[in-house]
Amino acid sequence: MKKFLLPLAVLAMLTGCNHFTTEVYQDNLTMAICEDCEDSLTFNLSVEYVTGGMSADAMDLLNRYIVYNAFDLEEFDAPLAETAEYYREGLTEYYLNECAEAGMTSSWEDDTDAYFLPDWKGWKNYLIRYYSYRGGAHGIQTESYLVFNAKTGELIKEPDLFKEGYEEPVTEMLRLCIKDSLPFDEEMTEMLWLDNVVPNGNFFLDKEGITWSYQPYEVGPYALGIVTATLSWDDLKPYLL
Repeated sequence: MKKFLLPLAVLAMLTGCNHFTTEVYQDNLTMAICEDCEDSLTFNLSVEYVTGGMSADAMDLLNRYIVYNAFDLEEFDAPLAETAEYYREGLTEYYLNECAEAGMTSSWEDDTDAYFLPDWKGWKNYLIRYYSYRGGAHGIQTESYLVFNAKTGELIKEPDLFKEGYEEPVTEMLRLCIKDSLPFDEEMTEMLWLDNVVPNGNFFLDKEGITWSYQPYEVGPYALGIVTATLSWDDLKPYLL
């Protein structure tokens, strides 16, 4: 098992007179289910968090949002290292118990990679990639995006960006975007669950506009994978605050 904090290079964005700086918390474990067994649990965790360039309150708030979302917590306030250790211990116990109850061995994988994406103006984009394999034909990968106010550390939600009543016109544009831009053949297009394509709160911001991301099984079967749709700032302008 490896567990450590990895300093990163100073990022380009300045906040006041201070450089925005981060570190990465990493925890890695490979545990065989028994002696001389090939089956094992593989656990990899990498979570980037803020260490400087913001006020103490803003850093604390932003980092707590990261921990809350990276570990899918029910309670908001928890330190990163403590939460990571608790998660790893719970995962290993669950793995051993599940395999024992099933009376069989199996290899599991649990990977989290969470990090900052390039900023866009006064917002910070953050991505949480998660992969889980619990046996069977395939695992599941998800991509969850967070957008923060660069000064306050507040998490930005869709209603913070849009005027009231934006859902219907934006939904229509998203459905058209996905149908027109993704390389689906006729069979794959029929597999798309267009009724499920709505502004889902899972988005990031860049110079191109706003990109929404849909997890496997959210707008179609597993074969479609993660589906994304980008709407330009010009197209969204009538609906933005």
